[in-house]
Amino acid sequence: MKKIITYGTFDLFHTGHLKLLQRLKNLGDHLTVAVSTDEFNASKGKKTIIKFEDRIKIVSNIKCVDAVIAEDSWDQKEADIISNNISVFGMGSDWEGKFDDLNKYCKVVYLPRTEGISSTEIKKSLHPIDKVNINELKRALDIMSSIVEQLD
Repeated sequence: MKKIITYGTFDLFHTGHLKLLQRLKNLGDHLTVAVSTDEFNASKGKKTIIKFEDRIKIVSNIKCVDAVIAEDSWDQKEADIISNNISVFGMGSDWEGKFDDLNKYCKVVYLPRTEGISSTEIKKSLHPIDKVNINELKRALDIMSSIVEQLD
């Protein structure tokens, strides 16, 4: 049996994630997906919108996914590959070259990203109301107030 493994945060799950998982599954018989924990993401400086427990439930219910594990650290990949008898380690092309050292344990592949969609871009489009946005809104309100005063 040819086993595939991939790793990711899978926050704001979208069609790009789904297409990547489907393409990875097409490379073999069994797909294991390691979902990054909130703690691991925090150590990388990443903040997720969807909590780990929900992200792992979502990924677990994808038809092409056979097994889901937690990703707690960068260092676990080697052990996961060996203990799960993995044939192929796959990631999106944005990680190209970053995991080539794992070629000594299995084949490493980088698949093209789906054009026009990413969790990062979705998060940017949400425009959270933070201190910067509030200050911009205050400046806009001041400008509007001065225009209204000039009209009186």
